Amino acid sequence: QVQLVESGGGLVHPGGSLRLSCVASGNIMSIDVMGWHRQAPGAEREMVADISRIGRPRYADSVKGRFTISRDNAKNTVVLQMMSLEPEDTAVYYCNARVEIRGSYRFFDVWGQGTLVTVSS
Repeated sequence: QVQLVESGGGLVHPGGSLRLSCVASGNIMSIDVMGWHRQAPGAEREMVADISRIGRPRYADSVKGRFTISRDNAKNTVVLQMMSLEPEDTAVYYCNARVEIRGSYRFFDVWGQGTLVTVSS
């Protein structure tokens, strides 16, 4: 089994910053893409940012220039540094990873439980 555990959500004022972290653990052979999605109330889940194993990032247009994604392959972690936060960034943020489970010779999409980010004055 593989688990993703997020941390770092909370309440922040507009213009503020937050740092989300996600650690993957379990019977992991390798991890391909790692990333973050978010889901606001009444909205569909959307991709925020992801990063390949070799460190190539992608961002949603709405967060370009404000959010930075990074990963540490040795620690199976991915971090989302969020700056200049806006009320529209309020959502539950989910970590996700494409993981090869040891012995399976297959990749599986794994999701964390989510962490709430609220941007409000």
